Amino acid sequence: MTTLICDCNQTQPLDPKALSQSLSENLTLHSALCRREAGAFIKAVQGTDDVVVACTQEQRLFGDLAVEAQAKTSVIKFVNIRETGGWSRDAKNAAPKMAALLAAAHLPDPEPVTTVTFKSAGRLLILGDMAQAEQAAALLADTLNVTILTQGAGDAGGSQERRYPVLGGKVLRVDGWLGAFTLTWQRTNPIDLDVCTRCNACVAACPEQAIGLDYQIDLNKCTSHRDCVTACGAIGAIDFQRVAQEETAEFDLVLDLRADGAFNRHALPQGYFREASVANLIRLRELVGEFEKPKFFAYKQKLCAHSRNEQVGCNACIDICSAEAVSSDKSRQQIKVNPNLCVGCGACTTVCPTGALTYAYPRASDQGQKLKTLLNTYQKAGGKDAVILLHSQEAGQAVVQALGRAAQLKQAQGVPAHVIPVAVWHTASLGLDVWLSALAYGAAQVLVLVTAEEAPQYLDGLQAQMDQAQALLEGLGFAKPAQVPVQLVRATQGLELDAELQRLTTGKSRVSAVVPLATFAVAAEKRSTLNFLLDHLLEHAPALKAGNAPEALALPADGAFLGTVEVNKDSCTLCMSCVSACPANALQDNQQAPQLRFFEKNCVQCGLCVSTCPEKALNLVPRLLLTPLRKEVRVLNETQPYGCIRCRKPFGTLKGVENMIGKLAGHAMFQGAALERLKMCGDCRVIDIYSAGDEQKIL
Repeated sequence: MTTLICDCNQTQPLDPKALSQSLSENLTLHSALCRREAGAFIKAVQGTDDVVVACTQEQRLFGDLAVEAQAKTSVIKFVNIRETGGWSRDAKNAAPKMAALLAAAHLPDPEPVTTVTFKSAGRLLILGDMAQAEQAAALLADTLNVTILTQGAGDAGGSQERRYPVLGGKVLRVDGWLGAFTLTWQRTNPIDLDVCTRCNACVAACPEQAIGLDYQIDLNKCTSHRDCVTACGAIGAIDFQRVAQEETAEFDLVLDLRADGAFNRHALPQGYFREASVANLIRLRELVGEFEKPKFFAYKQKLCAHSRNEQVGCNACIDICSAEAVSSDKSRQQIKVNPNLCVGCGACTTVCPTGALTYAYPRASDQGQKLKTLLNTYQKAGGKDAVILLHSQEAGQAVVQALGRAAQLKQAQGVPAHVIPVAVWHTASLGLDVWLSALAYGAAQVLVLVTAEEAPQYLDGLQAQMDQAQALLEGLGFAKPAQVPVQLVRATQGLELDAELQRLTTGKSRVSAVVPLATFAVAAEKRSTLNFLLDHLLEHAPALKAGNAPEALALPADGAFLGTVEVNKDSCTLCMSCVSACPANALQDNQQAPQLRFFEKNCVQCGLCVSTCPEKALNLVPRLLLTPLRKEVRVLNETQPYGCIRCRKPFGTLKGVENMIGKLAGHAMFQGAALERLKMCGDCRVIDIYSAGDEQKIL
């Protein structure tokens, strides 16, 4: 791979010798790679090696140059080392960070995944008052097939010339996504807009002025003179006897100009827009044709803790999804995810305790490899106490770049040399397993930059995960209460981010890396990664080495993914319904004896056992057990087997049979011999019924 570096007209200090040594590649320092030294780029792309350009500002220009030069290389990547490090008051110390960013760019791209296809023929529905709707339609009708559903006349009403199909009535609902929207409405007005010629005769004739220039009747003003019907004459567009019926229509795109839109969710469906802004109108014009996006998630039903035996346990993914793409499929005892509505935020995969939902593009293993490469390169280049700053590729990246520009103009400090910005598709897509892995790879802190684009429930979910991480790190002795190795950073502008980074990462606030380096890799299975992490943390925990750690470390209940199950032995009958409900095989029975056994390492605290237990005898306790018993099967409850009073064959538990007899003893159907049969196995019960002389039989 060929790497090209440029100090951008000598505005950032670059050390080509140090970078060459870190990347094991001879680098040449350029100052005008996009101008008079562009020949170096052209020469590089005419080779067959992949090319990394340390500049994102002129990415478009470099792309044009590559096309003109008929580039032979198939991969050209662009990395921002200027705003992220070179434009900073601390730029002279940023060489290790720059080397890390360039090394990460050398990694191969994630493997492609299944795609989701949208097809749009340009059928646009505009919901709103006639004046505003027709103004928007005039800007779109040359490209799109526009239909208006009027919701009032607006300031000026509709134009005299009818240029677009117009519907009128009450909107019941709008469902769907790009290329597949369904409008459901009722024609609640006496004037049929398909028949109306806009002759205005009814408007002039109405004595109450109940008809506006949307050619719909305000029934609250109408006093049934019916002068409008007479005025309409031969056209016959007005019928007060029309029965309102539910109707549907299909559209590819929706522009909703009403104050209260069809969707109240944070993440709107693709193809649905809420205002007639210039950006939205331009985007609407582009949405004709066939489009693809990655299928961002992968789902393994056998790991899912949502539902078993018609009982609901974990709802974490359903509750957090801002696109309402995740729902419960009770008929199949699982969740279902609509890939067309999914926006790829990954919040569902972050809060999923079992790993049933995983982020597919890029995978957690790809993100783990990237973080490992960043931190290893940074450390080899002499960097210390790295801080990983995770941010989104759009709003978050814009804030980071704004901070770099402000630093260049001497208005801000800029990104500190030991803070490594890492762009991700969405900040909610990475969670506890990846954050803690970064600490185990040598990071001192992991900061997650959130802007105004995140849904409120995302912030709650991320904070709950961070509280779990803090409890683990504090309890094991890796962090003090005043130190927060994993936390949110809130900023919408460059100067806000500057203040937060200075507060959290410099001076007395600077945190040193305390977790010993690990060699494990982030696995595709979330629980596997967590087990690697816990083993590593427990092996090196200062609290355990000092001998002052408790037997178990309490964890917050919100977002808990580890813990035990407490059993009320007086209530538990060992019916084993909890065993059949447990999706993680944490609760187990014993084929040889009436025992309820537990493997704590597997418990995900989903609550299915609690909701399933008919005796309400179970309770969840979030914790991390610090003894070897965490990886051993132990008995939670046991009792004596109950033998049939006739053949002595065990067929139940003593407590279960006693509980059954106690509940049925007072029932009229279970008196005398019938009550005694409850103490028999199934075979003996049948024999006793047919051998009893006083038993009445219906033939």
